Amino acid sequence: MLRCTIYRRVWQFAWPAIISNISVPLMGLVDTAILGHLPSAEYLGGVAIGATIFSFLFWAFGFLRMGTTGLVAQAYGRGDHEALGQWLLQSVILALMIGLVIVIVSPMIITPVLSLFGGSTHLTEQARIYFEVRIFSTPAVLCNYVVVGWLLGVQKPKGPLIILVVANIVNILLDLLLVLRLGMATEGAAAATVIADYVGLSLGLLLIWRWRRICSHFERIFDWARLIDFSAFKKLLLLNRHLFVRTLCLLFVQAFFTAAGAKQGDEVLAANALLLNLLLLTSNALDGFAHAAEALVGEALGQNKLDKFRGIVKVTGFFSLIFGLLFMLLFAVGGDWLLGVMTDISEVRAISRIYLPWLIGMPLIAVWCYWLDGLFIGALEARIMQHTATIATIAVFLPCWYAAQGLGNHGLWLAYSLFMAARGIGLLLAYRWLDVRNRWQLPGR
Repeated sequence: MLRCTIYRRVWQFAWPAIISNISVPLMGLVDTAILGHLPSAEYLGGVAIGATIFSFLFWAFGFLRMGTTGLVAQAYGRGDHEALGQWLLQSVILALMIGLVIVIVSPMIITPVLSLFGGSTHLTEQARIYFEVRIFSTPAVLCNYVVVGWLLGVQKPKGPLIILVVANIVNILLDLLLVLRLGMATEGAAAATVIADYVGLSLGLLLIWRWRRICSHFERIFDWARLIDFSAFKKLLLLNRHLFVRTLCLLFVQAFFTAAGAKQGDEVLAANALLLNLLLLTSNALDGFAHAAEALVGEALGQNKLDKFRGIVKVTGFFSLIFGLLFMLLFAVGGDWLLGVMTDISEVRAISRIYLPWLIGMPLIAVWCYWLDGLFIGALEARIMQHTATIATIAVFLPCWYAAQGLGNHGLWLAYSLFMAARGIGLLLAYRWLDVRNRWQLPGR
């Protein structure tokens, strides 16, 4: 009976997260699609560069969502309602501080960042225009990470889905108005996204207020004595520091992969980009079960129920494996068709087919680190995530790439596959070590 209940809870939690995760790239795609109908390609190229910069920037601070989910899930599990409010506001304060610092220093970093992309003078200017407008959405995006993390932690997975759907609708409507109707082009696309981000944040805060009864003492979250509790804030900073380092390792590998592919020619770069976009679709979908693991593992450990915890681990792992195999089947059967949908450039499609087998095998290789990341976030074991990502980058990815350079792009994909496998194996070994010795962080320890 317990196992059936866990299966049902995991699926009820995962499906909204899967849909919202798959929809994450939609906002940038909307800007690109609408600007693609303007007479000059410079608008499209400029927004594409700008959107890429913000994708990397915001990804680097995704720890704000992950850290909030883990802390809130454990507080929710042990019934510490005051801590729910404390983690919410302390995390929002941290997100606001980071966001404001980024806005303040942005004029000093935009020129060197744009120089990394090259491109014509007009293209770079359009990217600069997009950057200078959209940078003001940074505080909203980072605070929304906290809001989404909090909603996941208190097991309201439909909340992030509602936020994303509404924000995307607002973005589409404003793009149509500002870009196509008022002719604001790049500025309009950026402004539409900024407004949509703040609408999403406002809606998230309204949802928290709507569900405020989760906290029996919600009004006490404004207890400033708790908010300036240095020991709690130190725990928040330490957790987020480990997650930040782990994310930087992933960003480094991703950027290195792109740069190494670019050195092999524009067609190889484009082919790798197509395959990585399909892998991104996979990771976003599988992260739905990682999010379920974050919240439900945190709740179980907060309740000090190790049997329930282990049941959740098994069920989320089972679902992750099944969906990983389904994505393998999808890419094996329909990979060529998907590549055809994504590009009609025959040379890029031909090169993509050569490396398609790497994509076919990747879901089964990568599923373990996606799933176990969620487990360790819920268990507040971010240091292990940091260590495994660092070791996989320094001791596996870079040496393997160096040794396999003679294989060309196949060597690059081999190094990337081994990097993902090393992360998964490292996390699995760490899980076994902690579980056998019962070293999980539990209330009262």
